[in-house]
Amino acid sequence: MLTKPLDQCVVAVLQGGTSSEREVSLLSGATVVQHLLPLCAEVRSVDPADGQWLQQLDGVDFVFNILHGGAGENGSVQGLLATLGLPQSGSGVLGAALGMDKLRSKALWRDAGLPVAEAAVLHANTDFQGVIDQLGAVFVKPAYEGSSIGMSIASSAAELAEAYAQARAFDGPVFAERRIVGEEYTVAILGERALPAIRLQAAETFYDYHAKYVSNDTQYYCPCGLSAAREAELAQLALAAFKTINCAVWGRVDFMVDEQGQPYILEANTVPGMTSHSLVPMAAKAAGLTLSELLREIIVLSVASAEVIV
Repeated sequence: MLTKPLDQCVVAVLQGGTSSEREVSLLSGATVVQHLLPLCAEVRSVDPADGQWLQQLDGVDFVFNILHGGAGENGSVQGLLATLGLPQSGSGVLGAALGMDKLRSKALWRDAGLPVAEAAVLHANTDFQGVIDQLGAVFVKPAYEGSSIGMSIASSAAELAEAYAQARAFDGPVFAERRIVGEEYTVAILGERALPAIRLQAAETFYDYHAKYVSNDTQYYCPCGLSAAREAELAQLALAAFKTINCAVWGRVDFMVDEQGQPYILEANTVPGMTSHSLVPMAAKAAGLTLSELLREIIVLSVASAEVIV
């Protein structure tokens, strides 16, 4: 817990790292540092890619983790900081690990009765035609990657084999998930509440890395266009999905809603982006929060929940 007011605290912002999402994390980190500076006595930018990064945590009162992917989001850094006794932002070890593992989170959501699309784990000897016959067109995803990295669409056995080969270049298992045709939504979580939903419309085939971080053609709708009742339903699903896999404090849950109006949970993000294209700051603004207010609330909620985070 913090033993003094935030304006007297030294806060370290973990950013960069060594994952495939390093560049996005650096952009997020720059935003977080900029908006924390007026709130704290000192803000330090700390990059775990630097071999001396642990020494930079000496004298730190709180760690704001904005590492995307890899050790920064899979529970490893969370466990290290907990061992060091350093208060930190966001989910603990279990929530971070489950949030980063798309296959295990999907299994837990399915067991909890929450809606997820059918999927199949892929291997080198998989009957790719059989998967296409069973699921139809699919998204192929590396289970441990974020930001749509390594992800592609396949609608034939040949395309599926090629997509598997591309995704296999990343760590962890690869799976194919039935492609849901419809609208994509995201719901940000802050404590026990869901922020206004955002509808995404990419100019690309799907909301891929380019659409998320580079393109200026991606459209974001907030209000999202759903009725109040339907948006409330999506909010409750997001909160249930977040709690089911032990996530806490802040994050984001992504959905597809098919042409019949059925929502499907895609994934949960425990360290979402804070770039100029990022969705949590957008949702917070719609809820009346400035970025500095959002960051302050994340810190307050993190400290308050530290005793129950594992």
